[in-house]
Amino acid sequence: MKPEINLLSERFEVSFNQIQDSLERLLKVNKSFSELVRFGAGRHKVVKAFYDDLLQFARLRNAIVHDKTEIGYYIAEPHESVVERIEHIAKVLTRPNSILSIASKRVVYYQYEDSIMKVIQGMKEYPYSQYPIYHNKECIGLLKAGTIVKWLADHIDATNLSLKNVKIKEIFAYEKQHPVIFVPKNYSIFDVEDIYESYHAKKEDLKMAVVTENGKRTEMPLGIVTAWDLIEIDYTAD
Repeated sequence: MKPEINLLSERFEVSFNQIQDSLERLLKVNKSFSELVRFGAGRHKVVKAFYDDLLQFARLRNAIVHDKTEIGYYIAEPHESVVERIEHIAKVLTRPNSILSIASKRVVYYQYEDSIMKVIQGMKEYPYSQYPIYHNKECIGLLKAGTIVKWLADHIDATNLSLKNVKIKEIFAYEKQHPVIFVPKNYSIFDVEDIYESYHAKKEDLKMAVVTENGKRTEMPLGIVTAWDLIEIDYTAD
């Protein structure tokens, strides 16, 4: 007579396999579970966040299925809290949160023809270091606070400098690079992490990802994501 299938062990193994499949898709490599975890920890914060748990699961899984000779028979039994933990991580990896879940929803942006005073006044309320600039309903790049300071240094003298008639477009010309990309709202956190990682691998700077309806620069921003937003993610399962 065959032993009854142990639900805790079955649940653990199902979640373990879901995690392995998700890691293979996410990392686009075919390795052992432990190798996937070590490789993925250097690329995605979610893997790094669960690094210790995942390696423990690999060891526990080996113990559970070692010398398994019958369907439903396991020589070791995981604790219920362990099973709940691996199921939680499996949900995070198989159903990654939308990028909008971590994006800053209050997007402060300006128009190319706006007065620079509008930006300076806005910086008092929203002390960001960079702002998307739009011209004819299209985002044409970022204006950084440091660029405003550089422009002031080049134009100020012993007399008072009036900024009343100075427009963003005059200072915007000082921006040599515009490290901004546009991503659709249906992108996951992992998709945007991959983009930042690709820029990092090429030693290229990327300051901001602007989230729009379809990832077009001609669409209004729904949110923005910086590298810091990705670093500070608290991974949860919906």
